[in-house]
Formats: sequence, structure tokens, C-alpha cells
Amino acid sequence: MASMNRLKKRILIIEDERAILEGLCDLFSFHGYEVESCADGQQGLEMALSQRFDIIILDVMLPSLDGFSICNTLRRHDRTVPIVMLTAKTTEEDLIMGLSLGADDYVAKPFSIRALVLKVEAILRRTVGDASQERYIVIHDRLCIDGATLEGTSRSNTGDTTIEFTRREFEILRYLLKHNDRPVSRGELLGEIWGYARASEIETRTVDIHIAKLRKKIESDPKAPSVLTTIRGEGYRLLGASFVTSSEQT
Repeated sequence: MASMNRLKKRILIIEDERAILEGLCDLFSFHGYEVESCADGQQGLEMALSQRFDIIILDVMLPSLDGFSICNTLRRHDRTVPIVMLTAKTTEEDLIMGLSLGADDYVAKPFSIRALVLKVEAILRRTVGDASQERYIVIHDRLCIDGATLEGTSRSNTGDTTIEFTRREFEILRYLLKHNDRPVSRGELLGEIWGYARASEIETRTVDIHIAKLRKKIESDPKAPSVLTTIRGEGYRLLGASFVTSSEQT
């Protein structure tokens, strides 16, 4: 039994509405997860920083510390642990805020339990795998992104600048680069990067917002993208980029 428990995925749920918290704990315990929970923002952050979890479900509106602040702090310490935000705020600015801070996806309240379980299961199924030959991405010889550290080095006449990327952002770039001979649709990205087997059943704007975030980091002019381009009605293409080995970076 002990060995089976070690195989369970550990999930942390930070949510202050008691009925929702208890319901989610019961739900994910039923689905075989090892569940930890907290109803306070500051305490939840301390739990997330002091323990190892496979995924975190994080409410936005919390006592003592809001979900945006928690997400921001967590991403400064760990840019790999998946975070799904629960939010009653569905305006463009709020969605961009959560995803810009490094959340992998969001679920808007009131949410479908089935949709939430699908998202969590899909995110946990999605693994980066062995990508030793695809660790570095160089864009127009001015930006080199290291997939291991999730840091990009932007070179200019005034010196080098470090740009931080999330795990999800790097996966998007890598997938687009591997398939840069054709446009990649939004649905394909949801399936291949987020792991949503039935992308048409998932209501989310996460792809659009992640693309907008990436353009701000890799484009000279995000409003007129020339690297991460949109092919109307077909999808996205990554131009002027290549994989390189570590030896080519020295």
C-alpha cells in the first residue's frame, strides 16, 4: 500500500469557499489523487513552497494573500509545477494577468467539474520528455532560449538581457519550431501542448493569451509580429528560429 501511495499524484487546492474546497478534495481523492488543501492564501503559499506537488489548483480571491500574488511568488521559485487558477473574474485583463504570471490554465466559476478534472488530468499527462537535442532555441541570432533553465538571453548593442519563460511557453515554441513547415492550429496546440484530447470540449482562451505573452517576449514589435505569425483561418507559424546545440552557443 505504501508503494501505491507514493505513485499517487499530489495536488494542492487553495480555495477559501468551504463548500467548493470540500467538494474538490472529495472529487480528486475519489479520482486517486493525494490531496492537500488550504483556505488561506498566505498559508497556501507556505505549503506550496515547503512541499512538492504535482499540480496546484489556486483560487484568485483569497484571504491574506490573493491568487495572483501566490502565482507570481511560486513562479519565481519554480517555473515547472503546473498551476490551474479558479477565477470568478473572466474579463480580458484578469485572464491575461493570471496567465502572464505563469499559470498553465484557468477555470472560470461557476465551473464544470468534468471540465476541471479533464484539464488537470491532461496537464499531468503532458510531459516534456527527452528533448536534449531541442534544448536551445535561437531566434534571429538575437535571442537564445534555454529549455532547461527556461531563461532567454537577448543580445543587443547595449548588452545582454535575461528574459524568463514558463515551461508552457517553451513547449509552444518548441512544437511550432518542429512543425514550422506548416501552420499549427489552436486546436492542435490544445491537444499537443495542453494534452486536451477533446479540445473542442474545452472552453479556454489560454492559447490566445499565451501567444500574446510570447510575442511580447520574442518580437521586436509585438503588434506587428514577424516571428510568431498568424495565418488567418489556419493557425500559427514560427519563423526565423532554429534548434542549436550547447556547443554552438559557446
